[in-house]
Amino acid sequence: MMVINERNVVYRKEPEASNQPASSRNGSFVVSMEGNQMGRYGSGSNATSWSKLVADLYPFGSTIRTWTCTYCNVEQPPRAKHCHDCDKCVLQFDHHCVWLGNCIGQGNHCRFWWYLFEETALCLWTGVLYISYLKAHITRVWWQDAITILLLITLSMCLVFLLLLLLVHSYLILTNQTTYELVRRRRIPYLRSIPERVHPFSKGICGNLYNFCCARSSIYSLEPLPTSQEIEEKSRPYTCLDVINCRCC
Repeated sequence: MMVINERNVVYRKEPEASNQPASSRNGSFVVSMEGNQMGRYGSGSNATSWSKLVADLYPFGSTIRTWTCTYCNVEQPPRAKHCHDCDKCVLQFDHHCVWLGNCIGQGNHCRFWWYLFEETALCLWTGVLYISYLKAHITRVWWQDAITILLLITLSMCLVFLLLLLLVHSYLILTNQTTYELVRRRRIPYLRSIPERVHPFSKGICGNLYNFCCARSSIYSLEPLPTSQEIEEKSRPYTCLDVINCRCC
């Protein structure tokens, strides 16, 4: 975002000298829009600024101060947040992982889920090996295997933590949420007025899974805030007809 914002200032100062789309002039950083926004900005134009791009993602009447980062001085699109550990703004900020020393966001959330899945599988496999060893030496005095028992207890605690974390992130994927949005929902201005049972960015279970697993990592998707009509539609209680028509999908 900082790169686009800085280059956008240069573009506005330079005369119109090329018909090349702005997305390709910015190198490999390509911004794609959701829905009808893609048709307006998909081809790209030199006159389109980053500020105008971000402003169109918010409801009409919002002030620029509500979405400008006070640290980077960059207009943040919805779901972006400044990470104080990395000192940068992150698209679809989920959390800062102290174990990996990196932020989890739009570009690496899928890989983080697979990392949790592999760690959980590794703990299960190691636990089976420990239990098999203890069963084979059950006739021995138990304190001779005290270290193995302590390791098995520690491994069980780690396994419970990993399973809970994996389940939470699986729920966030199915509903197209982030950990930050789930925990700090009342502190995010554009989510305060939305009921907690409504997930404004959800596109259905199938759509959320497709965007999460099959989206290209080289394309950053900026999601606009849903309209009041879309919020009202998502707030409507489920009926038997909705279940038959697979409304949740």
